[in-house]
This record gives sequence, C-alpha cells and structure tokens, in this order.
Amino acid sequence: MFSEFANISSRKVIMRRFTLPAVGLLGVAALALTGCQSPSAEAAPADPNAPLTIATIPVGDDPTAENPVEVFAELLEEATGRDVEITDVPDYLSVVEAIRADHVDIGIMSGFPSALAVNTGEVDALVAFQGDGKPVSTCVVLNDSPIKTVEDLEGKTVAFADQASSSGYFMPVYMLHEAGLEQGTDYEAIFAGGHEGSFAALEQGQVDAACTAVMLTELGAPMFPFADGEWRAVGESPAMDIQGAVLGRQSLDAETRKVIQEGIAEVFSPENAERLGAYGAFAAAEQTVDPDGSSFASFAEIAAVAGVELKDLK
Repeated sequence: MFSEFANISSRKVIMRRFTLPAVGLLGVAALALTGCQSPSAEAAPADPNAPLTIATIPVGDDPTAENPVEVFAELLEEATGRDVEITDVPDYLSVVEAIRADHVDIGIMSGFPSALAVNTGEVDALVAFQGDGKPVSTCVVLNDSPIKTVEDLEGKTVAFADQASSSGYFMPVYMLHEAGLEQGTDYEAIFAGGHEGSFAALEQGQVDAACTAVMLTELGAPMFPFADGEWRAVGESPAMDIQGAVLGRQSLDAETRKVIQEGIAEVFSPENAERLGAYGAFAAAEQTVDPDGSSFASFAEIAAVAGVELKDLK
C-alpha cells in the first residue's frame, strides 16, 4: 500500500515503516479518563540528527494517488532536515498509546482523540489546528434510500468509523442526539474500523447510513467511493473549536520540540493543501503552538453524549 521515497530534496532518504499492534479500547479509554493536563518535565538534550518518528493510521490506499501520510512525512523531512520514520497503527487510540509510551515522537489526530490524549496528562499538544466554523460531519445514505432526515434514522442501523474518531463518531452521535435519537435505544451502531469500512458497509447494504466527515464527501474518489447521484447527505453536525492537533511525547527535548513545531507550520501551509489530501483541511487552519488543556474544554459535553466523560478536562 505504501511506497518508499528514493530522493527528496536532492538527498537520499529511506522512510522506514513499522507496525505496532492495536491497543485495547477499554484500556486506553480508562487511561484517557484518569489524568489531567500538566506541564511537561524538562527533557534532556537529544541527538539533533536522530530521525523524527510518527505514528499514523492508514489514510488512503489508492496506488495511483499520493498517500497523505507519505506526503506529510516527505514535507516534514524537507522542512526539518531530519529523516522521518513512520509507524503504522490500526486506530487513533493506538496512536495515543504509542506517543504516551515513548515509542514515537508525534502523531497527528482529530479533535476528540487529541482531547482524550491531552487529558491523560501524559501527552502534549504541540500544535492545535483551529476550527473553521463549518459542519464537521454528516450521515450518508444511498440515493434510493427512503431516509430523508436525521430523524428518519430511528430504528435503523448506522455505521461509524472508529470509537475515537471526531468526524466518524463523536460529532455524528452528537448530531443524532440533538435530533432526539440515542445510540443503542433509537438506532443500532456498528463500528466499521474506519471511514472506508463504513462506506463499504453502506454500499453492501449492511447498514442504512454511514456517518463520516463532510470533507471526505467533498474530496470524492478515492477517499469517497460514491459518484454524484449515488448518495445523499442527511443532516450536518456542529463545527469544532479545534479540528485537530499534533501530539508529542513529553520526553521530547526542547530543540526537537521546536524543530517539529516550526516544521509543522511550514508543512501545513495553503500551497500544500492539495497534496496533503485528507490532511489538507489543516493546511488552511490557524495554528496555535503549545495550546493548554483548556483549549479542548468544548469537547467535554459532546464526548459525554458519546459515553466518554472527560472528567478532568479543565
């Protein structure tokens, strides 16, 4: 699925990929509710030539298109002058655990898993991408479906991407809640392991609707598999104050932390938006360096609707 880059910025670079196993959902969810944001301890200086390591979930598998993860890594190498190593993990919660356990330096996450991670007090938000005020999520149905409104999802089966996904779970669940529908009571939820899985379940008739990011429906193929006239959007969720963040391990030394933050500012610039694909929305967003825990406070109410109480979020 992924290819190696042979030459970047006239120097030979090999971006090595690793794989970490899935982290148990309940274990990480429990972890996410036990801590609160605290200042990072002073880290010792590190090797200035050491590779930067990133934990990522798969983003796109079209062999004819650039992979957003690899584009991100390539651009970060160019911006920092450091080699990049990518560690593949299966879900957002595994990204959090890889950072927390010092297996990797950074991960890039959407708003809710970022809030959960910061709430542990054991992972730092290096950069936050501010929201753009636009709806985050929608639920998609096939064009011939009798479902016309969010309320019509009562008694139906709905696919969600991942239990830690902002656009594929938290925001659409909140949208359904605002329409008077509660998970497990008014509709059946299934978790498809990602947005692509949700789309496949809808296409195969296994579910009545698939809830996903508005952005993916706008990107089209290969990120969104349905052509015009084959699907309809049902409802829109609210916007998010923070649409995503770059998270880092707390043991990062000050110089590496600065290099990463300056590199992120260069990578996520408007001229790179198209190449970054699914990460492209971050390229147009205002960035906040070293946001504090209070920046994520707006997620608490919505997370509680989804069954996650951010008790220590202040």
